[in-house]
Order: sequence, then structure tokens, then C-alpha cells
Amino acid sequence: MFTIYVYVLDTLADWEPGHVTAELNSGRFFKKGQEPVSLKTVSYSKEPIRTMGGMTIIPDCVIDDIVVSETSVLLLPGANTWNDQKHGAIIEKAREFLFCGATVCAICGATTALANVGLLDDRPHTSNGPGFLEMFCPGYKGQNFYVDKPSVADNNLITAGSTGGLLWAKQIIEHLGVFESNTLEAWYDYFSTGKPEYFFALMESLE
Repeated sequence: MFTIYVYVLDTLADWEPGHVTAELNSGRFFKKGQEPVSLKTVSYSKEPIRTMGGMTIIPDCVIDDIVVSETSVLLLPGANTWNDQKHGAIIEKAREFLFCGATVCAICGATTALANVGLLDDRPHTSNGPGFLEMFCPGYKGQNFYVDKPSVADNNLITAGSTGGLLWAKQIIEHLGVFESNTLEAWYDYFSTGKPEYFFALMESLE
């Protein structure tokens, strides 16, 4: 079973992880026989956090509770508070994830936290546009690996910019293999275009 740890912090950008957390937690489009995943919110303490949209989240667990294995996934949403030193522990945990082959998925501001400790220096990645990481990460040296796309998957590292949440979700779901391929394509086509034919294709893929 996959365990999805969603790091929550004040000013979390509500819209960015919405697609992927909803689909992984509900399992509504999972392929037949696919076991559920366990989705847990995690933070540096059990104190409630307040998202950018004003939602209050009480973390399920703290960083020390995270079990690192190849079936563990760490989701790092964007926020305006990533430069706070208290988030350093989760970034060190992300380093541990990547080293052991577990999956790390970072979007928007979370990419700066990875870049600040050199985790994007030698792997394909993206963020909020060329020059963004240089602006906020003085020690960033990954320019040659920067890919100017909404979301970029490099094995167990999946990064995205603030507007890449849907593609980020698709790449994470694809990496985990919990959807049939035709279901995933129809799902992505429907949510990216709104065209009814893709909704019907999505429904048909589940039959």
C-alpha cells in the first residue's frame, strides 16, 4: 500500500494539491483490484495550520512519524512560508526519500525549498518559470537541468510550477500506476478541456 504524506504549513496554496489528493484519497477512478492508498497530513507539529484560502487543517502526524520506504510518497505544496527555518526538517526528510527511492513531489514555493539545499542541482525539474529559482535561491546551480514546462517528472522526483497542478497530479498518478492508462488520459483530457466527450470516455474506461 502507498502512503501519501502531504506536508501542511501556514499559507498552503489550497488549489495546488487539490486534484491529486482528491483522486488518491477517494480512489474513485482507481483500476480494478487496486488497493486503497493511505493519505496523511503531516507537519512540524500537531498545531492547526491555516491555508491561503482560510481553511484550518489539523495535521494527522508529525515529521518523526513518517515511515520512509519505496511505497512512501511526500507531497510538498506551495506556500508563502517555505523560507521559515522550521520547515528544514521536512526538506531533510525529502532528501532521505530521494536517496532511498521514495517519491517526492514538490510544487511552486516548495521547489525553492528543495533548490536551496541543492536537491535540484543535478536532476530535471521545473518551477514558476525561468529565473524564479535564481531569484529566491542564491545557491541554486541547477540551471542546466531546468525544464520550462508546467510539471516535470524525473523518476521519483516530480516538480511543478504554481499553474501546473493538474499535470503534476497526472504525473504523480501515472508514477504510482493506480489508474488504467486510458482512464488517466480521459481524466486529464476532461479536466484540462471540460469537453463532454472526455467525461464519457472517462466513464467508459471504468466499465
